[in-house]
Amino acid sequence: MTLKTSKTSSGAKQAARLSPQPEKGFSYHRDFFEELVDSALAHAKKIGATDAAAEASEGCGLSVSVRKGELENVERNRDKSLGITVYVGQKRGNASTSDFSKAAIEQTVKAAYDIARFTAEDKTSGLPADRDIARVHPELDLFHPWAIDSEGAARLALQCEAAALGTSKRITNSEGAGVSAQQSHFFSAHTRGFRGGYASSRHSISVAPIAGKGSQMQRDAWYSSMRDASELASPEAVGRYAAERALARLNSRKIKTVQCPVLFESPLAAGLLGGFVQAVSGGALYRKSTFLLNSLGKPAFPAHIDISEDPHLRKGKGSAPFDDEGVKTRARKVVEAGIVRGYFLSTYSARKLGMRTTGNAGGSHNLVLSSRQTAAGDDLDAMLKKLGTGLFVTELMGQGVNYVTGDYSRGASGFWVEKGQIAFPVEEITIAGNLKDMLMGIQAVGADVYNYGAKSVGSILINRMKVAGS
Repeated sequence: MTLKTSKTSSGAKQAARLSPQPEKGFSYHRDFFEELVDSALAHAKKIGATDAAAEASEGCGLSVSVRKGELENVERNRDKSLGITVYVGQKRGNASTSDFSKAAIEQTVKAAYDIARFTAEDKTSGLPADRDIARVHPELDLFHPWAIDSEGAARLALQCEAAALGTSKRITNSEGAGVSAQQSHFFSAHTRGFRGGYASSRHSISVAPIAGKGSQMQRDAWYSSMRDASELASPEAVGRYAAERALARLNSRKIKTVQCPVLFESPLAAGLLGGFVQAVSGGALYRKSTFLLNSLGKPAFPAHIDISEDPHLRKGKGSAPFDDEGVKTRARKVVEAGIVRGYFLSTYSARKLGMRTTGNAGGSHNLVLSSRQTAAGDDLDAMLKKLGTGLFVTELMGQGVNYVTGDYSRGASGFWVEKGQIAFPVEEITIAGNLKDMLMGIQAVGADVYNYGAKSVGSILINRMKVAGS
């Protein structure tokens, strides 16, 4: 159970002034967060908690949007929180507050303690085992604050949109462009000896142009997102590519229902990888609500497929020196030659399954799906040739995936391909199959690798799916 409290406190402002100078853009210093967390843990033990964990965090950022050459919105966000989890034996309670005063912290700890006392006992609850706790925290270069103001962000967004609108006269409108600069930091600890925290950043630029007129209008979008703003694609490149994608969709047709091979564009292929992750994650496994139940040591992909996880990739969007429970993270093979070698488990789900945590409380870390058959020259054109005649999917709609059965049905649009060449764009179709068959039916993976958050994969060719059209 969870209780949230939120108050405004002059004490928090005073404490921030008394703490050492914060890092760029933050109001609170790491040392101050350590004091807050230690105070919360000490109070939890004082009132009778068996164990406790606490985390203090702060996030801030700037988001600017423009549309048709005009500034639309400027938003600044700043939030802070202290969360406390209390264990009374094997009963657990959780509460949080945005008030950093001593009285509010003690009240929040007491609320978590009271919730724990009246919660049913769960034999699998509790903090991680000593052997799993991260004692060494590698520096992963995750924090790159972007010293940009609202005027500078607006200029970049306007440049991006202008590049899209200037690509062709057939780009007739825009849903807008945006620039976002976000950063956060935290410190967490628990009574089993874990202590750690770090700062991170995430910045992006995006645009969504519209091509055509009337009933023939087509929309598409593109973006660039990185931890370090200096590594973002140029606003002009993002704008032009988004426009080219929208233009390519003009004069889309419907097609008749058919069974054929399907090529998923690399950003969508990352979604297929995400479906696998969800199916072999602890919650789905111990609830027995997955089509890949008891799949450890068994084939879920053809023998040419590997999936690796590397939490310690410098600047990686999915990098973390430890997971949300303070458990050490490590590089590993999740799938090797098509065989499932590992699940994604937190401490709780691992205990439910009679297994050991994999350091994935909070999600996966920098996954890469690859094929042993992929050659350096297997770009998108090469993948279209491997597709031959079939469907190239560039957009999916809806959430039609049943993870219990694996049944898959999504609205889609893309391009009909004949003899390895794009013939015409298609729309208003549905692609259907079963994820278990789809994963096992992967024929090829492209060298056109795209990074989508914590997942990297090239375009994926699946041997056969049903495409429902007119």
